[in-house]
Amino acid sequence: MQLVFNPFLPLDVYIPDGEPHVFGDRVYLFGSHDREGGWTFCMDDYVVYSAPVEDLTDWTTEGVSYRADQDPDYANRKYMYAPDVVQGNDGRFYLYYSMSGEYGYGGYHGPISVAVAEKPQGPYEYLGFVKNADGTPMNRYVCFDPAVINDDGVIRLYYGTQYGYEEEEDFLTSGRVEDEMQMFNRSREEILDYAEKDSINGPVMLVLEDDMLTVKEEPKHIIPYRVKGTDFEEHPFFEASSIRKVGEKYYFVYSSWLNHELCYAVSDRPDGGFRYGGTIISNGDIGFDGRKENDRLNATGTTHGSIENINGKWYVFYHRLTHKSDYSRQACAEEITIGTDGSIRQVEMTSCGLNSGPLPAEGSYPAVICANLTDGHMPHLCNSIIEDYVPNVTHSGEDRFIGEIGDGTLIGYKYFDFEGVKKISAIARIETKENRVVIEGPKRLDERHQKEAPAVVDESENNDVNADRNPSCRLELRLTPDGDTVGEIVITSSDDPSEWKSFGTEVNIPDGVHALYLICHGKTRVQVKDIIFGK
Repeated sequence: MQLVFNPFLPLDVYIPDGEPHVFGDRVYLFGSHDREGGWTFCMDDYVVYSAPVEDLTDWTTEGVSYRADQDPDYANRKYMYAPDVVQGNDGRFYLYYSMSGEYGYGGYHGPISVAVAEKPQGPYEYLGFVKNADGTPMNRYVCFDPAVINDDGVIRLYYGTQYGYEEEEDFLTSGRVEDEMQMFNRSREEILDYAEKDSINGPVMLVLEDDMLTVKEEPKHIIPYRVKGTDFEEHPFFEASSIRKVGEKYYFVYSSWLNHELCYAVSDRPDGGFRYGGTIISNGDIGFDGRKENDRLNATGTTHGSIENINGKWYVFYHRLTHKSDYSRQACAEEITIGTDGSIRQVEMTSCGLNSGPLPAEGSYPAVICANLTDGHMPHLCNSIIEDYVPNVTHSGEDRFIGEIGDGTLIGYKYFDFEGVKKISAIARIETKENRVVIEGPKRLDERHQKEAPAVVDESENNDVNADRNPSCRLELRLTPDGDTVGEIVITSSDDPSEWKSFGTEVNIPDGVHALYLICHGKTRVQVKDIIFGK
């Protein structure tokens, strides 16, 4: 039986900012392309993965669909950010994207680029940029994170970003005008002219001609910039525009200022009137069942994704963070329900995702499919990469595993279907100076980075096998985070720090669907590569 779990693409593939679209009998995932262990966003060329709508376990790719160096501005901005694809009225497929420099610098400078292909998976060829009727580049508002829809023959393009500077009382004197000038590459006069009418910030929509390049109807805000006193006040738009039509309603999916959640708004029309709907998912499970931000269950950071109806079921596609950074993000998905009233209830992150049910508790699973990974003080990694000791999904060569697992770390898997399971083992090793993964490349802390605990500069001697002749730690097994112990795996050292060994325990777990939690105890850090179930 073929299974699928989160992340649902190969474990060495990093496709964030996912835009899923069904074309014919396949669902295609368009997105950015991060590098494993990279040091900035979107370092690699676009690839498109697809699966039959009737079998979401079978994701394949035909390789690179579009290269960054095909864009004429590649010499100045080398990275392609979150794309979207739409089928034009001529039957061809059109790719919309923005170019950027490292860490997002220059990503707000526009214009929006367009490529075209005969098939959804490409290959795509550069077509041009979104332009005004006179042929000049369309640079109204902030040309960032494009989303596009063919609305019964009308091509609608959504885009934008939003900072709250202009709602500050001292906007004109605090230096925030200059901040916007630098970010958006605009003059002071331009910024103030926008601000007088509304704002350069905020999500906007325009209509394109059938050539897919020329503006037919000028852009306009779909949500007012000023959110104080509105239903958007607690979850204002930040970036990551995405648009779907559900029946006769328009659903606008976006990332909020909180930066870890995908939210949605609903309207009867495509060009305005949107009302805040709620949060669909958070990549730290913040908000789910009332969870507070300081109790996040994963490292959090940028989010971008959308919803799609696939073979009669609705799903949300999103991404998670790995490698203690915001730059190695992996595609995940969860089934959602759109209620009869049009509402979407927030869903939790799971390990089973697209599997249409819990994973059978049999055989071996990669440890990195954990839905939750926390030491109780997980960071928010907005546009950052850190050196602190934090449990994280990482890699070394061909090995992909959870590293820096220390005392109190909780690793959660949701959900498994247990039947007759008598033993659970972990392929693991003690973490040492020799096998600890240290990310190469520049380290960066954005001003929005948050760490809930004091930084640890170097505790490697705690894991020095020469300091402790027999270092070990315990992985306590539970079915709920605060539940009874159902087993205990003891991990001990090896003479070879690169050696992975199997450590197991007998368990007494009732048959049925359960989560599985591993809680680390001990002064020694460990790494876990696989989880194995035995009868």
